[in-house]
Amino acid sequence: MEGTVKEFQWTNPHTWIQLVVKDPATGQSVEWGIEGSPTTSLKRRGWSKDSLKPGDKAVVTFYQLRSGAPGGGLVKVTVNGKPVGGGAAG
Repeated sequence: MEGTVKEFQWTNPHTWIQLVVKDPATGQSVEWGIEGSPTTSLKRRGWSKDSLKPGDKAVVTFYQLRSGAPGGGLVKVTVNGKPVGGGAAG
């Protein structure tokens, strides 16, 4: 899913990406909450609290919630075509 980073929460027990995505059916902006691994796990993969900044255009791969609500579990993120932290995040 492609969108704009609204916020990156570098917190424990899990990190969060708030991603704003334009809904193709309605044209409205929808905010998605994508849950990532704990900070210690992401640090080992090359992430930092500054890996994502508000306004970054990102492509996020994640497991969507079964309920269909706008959220899910993070797999990987790319910004400007480059993987954040070398790839996998979940």
